[in-house]
Amino acid sequence: MTEKRKKRNAFPLYLQILAGMIVGIIIGLIALPLHGGDFVQDWIRPWGQVFIRLLQLIAIPLVFFSLIKGVIGLNDISKFSKLGGKTIAIYLVTTAFAVCLGLGLGLVVKPGKLVNREQVASMQEQYHSQVAEKALQAEATKSQGPLHFLNDIIPQNIVQAAGDNSKMLQVIFFAIFFGIAALTISPEKIRPVMAVVDGLNDVILKMVDYIIRFAPYGVTALMAGLVIDFGGDISMFGALGVYALTVVAAMLFMMLLFYPLLIRLFTRLKVKEFLKAIYPVQLFAFTTSSSAATLPVTMETVEKELKVSKETASFVLPVGTTINMDGTSCYQTIAVLFIAQVIGIDLSLMQIITILGMTILSSIGTPAIPGGSYVILTMVLTSVGIPAEGLALILGIDRPLDMMRTAVNVTGDATVAVIVDK
Repeated sequence: MTEKRKKRNAFPLYLQILAGMIVGIIIGLIALPLHGGDFVQDWIRPWGQVFIRLLQLIAIPLVFFSLIKGVIGLNDISKFSKLGGKTIAIYLVTTAFAVCLGLGLGLVVKPGKLVNREQVASMQEQYHSQVAEKALQAEATKSQGPLHFLNDIIPQNIVQAAGDNSKMLQVIFFAIFFGIAALTISPEKIRPVMAVVDGLNDVILKMVDYIIRFAPYGVTALMAGLVIDFGGDISMFGALGVYALTVVAAMLFMMLLFYPLLIRLFTRLKVKEFLKAIYPVQLFAFTTSSSAATLPVTMETVEKELKVSKETASFVLPVGTTINMDGTSCYQTIAVLFIAQVIGIDLSLMQIITILGMTILSSIGTPAIPGGSYVILTMVLTSVGIPAEGLALILGIDRPLDMMRTAVNVTGDATVAVIVDK
């Protein structure tokens, strides 16, 4: 039994998901000439929908407890008020830039538009209710005032908001508000609350782990259904390749141009020295796909090679692994736009603003676990009415993109540490 378990564990999850995607495509392509589309839709695709529903089920509690834990975990800000405020401000600015970069590339390149237009029309017909609803919402926003978005952020009733995945922005607002209020209370009084939050957060993370183990089977079922929807049209896979290249281009821009520019503008450190010192950290992050696992290497490099003080590095870098997810935020924006373009949903300006705001704020609550970003992405899709089933399109090739996202995240942490210290 132990030997079998070792062999199963030797087959990484990302390879299982990729294999699931390939198997799903094969099932769909075999079913088409055999007129087995109804069988796939009735007996296979529902298992993929179960996977999506499980992700949606866990989204609100995951974000809620992760955000509260992340905000309360910044209690050192009271000790380093100036350092803490500056650090968080810079982190939020770089995340906002990353999200805007992803938005710009997604709207300019439009990888989802490369899908055959007849297939997009077919997808629009299948998701007619969602497309029609988005059109009505876009029309309704024209008659609303400029500050109407505040009603979408501040909930009237947090229990009602928590019961509706489309109200996730309101849950995020409440979680951040709760965490900020908790920071103003004495540590002795807030300690029992933190113990409960920590315990619940650990339980939720374990539930996510169980759900992600089901991902290969869910992706198989969803991909089989999508192949049937597209009638075997290969334009979907060409669009997927362009999507991947768009994400890679965004990640390289962040690592090789954006962060070096910040170093040049706000520090006296030479860009060449920064890139040479940070390269081993990027490589380690790329191979582990974990900012948390890379943290010891990041701290050692930043202190010894980049000459950042221990006080600054010991505060800025751990905070960065919690709230600074530039690569993840940029990727999520491109992914949401790609899925919307494939399905044929035209997003309104208000919906795009919602995507920007939710991506920036939810970066604080993105857990550093495999599959954590899937839950967050499902949440963002649902919040703007995009069918979450489209997630299956990108999961199969997500692993190499995840490795690049992590490299961007740690580069951003190191950049901010140098800026704050210098």
